[in-house]
Amino acid sequence: MSHDSRKGAHDESSDSTESESVDASPTPPVEEDLAATFVRETEVVEEAIEDGRKVRRKGIYLLPNLFTTSALFAGFFAVVAGINGDFSSASVAIFIAMVLDGLDGRVARLTNTQSAFGAEYDSLSDMISFGMAPALVAFTWILQDIGKTGWVVAFLYVACAALRLARFNIQIGSVDKKWFIGLPSPSAAALVAASVWTFHSFDADAFGFKLLMLFVVGAAGVLMVSNIRYYSFKDIDLKGPVPFVVLLAIVLGFVVISIEPSVMLLLLFGSYVSSGPVMALMRKAKPATTDPA
Repeated sequence: MSHDSRKGAHDESSDSTESESVDASPTPPVEEDLAATFVRETEVVEEAIEDGRKVRRKGIYLLPNLFTTSALFAGFFAVVAGINGDFSSASVAIFIAMVLDGLDGRVARLTNTQSAFGAEYDSLSDMISFGMAPALVAFTWILQDIGKTGWVVAFLYVACAALRLARFNIQIGSVDKKWFIGLPSPSAAALVAASVWTFHSFDADAFGFKLLMLFVVGAAGVLMVSNIRYYSFKDIDLKGPVPFVVLLAIVLGFVVISIEPSVMLLLLFGSYVSSGPVMALMRKAKPATTDPA
């Protein structure tokens, strides 16, 4: 074999080796899209018990969290309206948040979409709608006129709402569902909002009303962290048949509330807030029954 042919064979072998080395090199990784990266890194991963075994679930349920977000928006709107001096709209927004907050849990149970994320999100929303919003609305309307005492009582309400929500979260499943331990934060917020709505509508800005609002806000806060029991209405069967007179009473209730909403709502929630201490006093005053000898 000639020298040139050996050289050509050597060159072909070299070219083949270089080609194989090039083909064997690892392919560069495909760069992930920025939106896909954001979705992947912000995904919610939650551990849940399904059919007796632990599973990891990605994502959140949309429907109940939409109601929670709407309640959060209503609470934030109440704060903004109170800062702008529109106290009637601020009070109405708190009541709207209260209705939406009652719906999100029921929707989650009806559609079997309960989750730990939804429970935590609901608590944070409640803190804004029923903790911060009522206190700030009451403070910007009248409590700020009292000076330091006004903002201290407003802060007391906010702190008690936070403590109430934290205690409620750890007591789920360990207390009788028929009763709330302490005044529920939506009811406390409704009492404060109805008071602001009613007294502001009647231009009640005398010093006596300032002291009254100071008492209402402070008492609502203290009752939230008390051990006084309040009826929860959770044992009422909404799916079963009821007498016709019940529906008639509900219709009459809406008619009465529509006559003067602020006053009627104040009377309604004022009665509920008072029911806890009244029933507690009646239980203490009731003589203990003794077994016959």
